[in-house]
Amino acid sequence: MLAAHHIVAALLIVVCATAGVAALVFRRRGTAPTWLAQLVALAQTVVIAQAALGLLLLSGHHHAKDKLHYAYGAFALAAVLSPWLYAPPQPRARLAWFGGAALVAAALGVRGWMTA
Repeated sequence: MLAAHHIVAALLIVVCATAGVAALVFRRRGTAPTWLAQLVALAQTVVIAQAALGLLLLSGHHHAKDKLHYAYGAFALAAVLSPWLYAPPQPRARLAWFGGAALVAAALGVRGWMTA
């Protein structure tokens, strides 16, 4: 289970960074391809899966060495869920919110990796 948590962590960093950069690039261009929404949804799914794996590990009495690890996981989860509540209805602005949230989740994923 711990190995899966490490693999999904690496996947989280790569997918969230890619989704965030792609969203911000296509926001500047004005039109977003259809695959971008799927990539952003994949990034959100990976963050949720990582949090679920972390909770499963915690329930099995596997604790992180640093208590900040839990904070980074919770903040990353909150980051990818916040655009659903706060993003404006305009498509370009909404894309910027989701892209920014994915980049924040990637950065928090790196910090979580460092505290594992």
